[in-house]
Amino acid sequence: MKFGINTLLWGATFDAHDFHRLPHIKEAGFDGVEVPIFDPDTCPSVVIGRELRRVGLECTAVAIMPTGVSLGSPDAEVRSQGRRHVMSCMRRAAEMGSGLLSGPLYSPVGYFTGVRRTRDEWQRAVEGWQQLAGTAVDAQLEIGLEPLNRFETYFMNTVADAAAFCDEVAHPAIGLLVDTFHANIEEKAIGDALRVAAPHLKHVHTCENDRGIPGSGHVAWAECFAAVHEVGYNRWLTIESFGFSLGQLSAAASIWRDIAPTPDAIAFEGVKFLRRASGGNPAPSM
Repeated sequence: MKFGINTLLWGATFDAHDFHRLPHIKEAGFDGVEVPIFDPDTCPSVVIGRELRRVGLECTAVAIMPTGVSLGSPDAEVRSQGRRHVMSCMRRAAEMGSGLLSGPLYSPVGYFTGVRRTRDEWQRAVEGWQQLAGTAVDAQLEIGLEPLNRFETYFMNTVADAAAFCDEVAHPAIGLLVDTFHANIEEKAIGDALRVAAPHLKHVHTCENDRGIPGSGHVAWAECFAAVHEVGYNRWLTIESFGFSLGQLSAAASIWRDIAPTPDAIAFEGVKFLRRASGGNPAPSM
């Protein structure tokens, strides 16, 4: 098992101004970082990859769909823009050395039509990922599509939704991400959700119910890790949270208060808990 921290904890972007954090991240027991690619045109992917290799950390990448872009749109040009955006994110992820790109890569976070997802929207998004699968292979990437809770999207809320979507895409590079924050809202049982996900499971976000320090809330961690081991998952366990006073990023994630003593505590106390609770090796002494 590998342990990661999403750098959204400290800001919406990640570049040379953040590199001073990397030695501490490594010393704390993380195996790598998860880098957001919100604007692939400005992401310094080559520089990031070079610095990560120097420090001795691996990486995964996460992306979203920008406002006005959707793979399920009835507008062919909007769908084309969405595919081009995803392809650009894939290129940046590959350049930084990631083998995994995850996120809700189907429609923008916070976008709602006011009605349920339609079969036509679903089919258009499936076809979009069937078209994108070859690019993922060329970039030597696996994809983890992420279901979000009902307050962030109407398109894909449950692990069963995501697994059915992957079944229809029917490509081994295209799988799903289970995030315990969203699962804690939408699933009847996190363990059962992980079992449903297992044939397509590429990535796991290990997040507390309030986005605070893992282990400090009411996520069913024992059930979660029992299922992780049962299905033979041995990839990344990554903490994803958000800073408390980061302007638009905190607002987008609905972080309206301090959810831990410090943002750093979410990472550095969290990884200790995850290593212990998941049965992973303890972090090195600092």
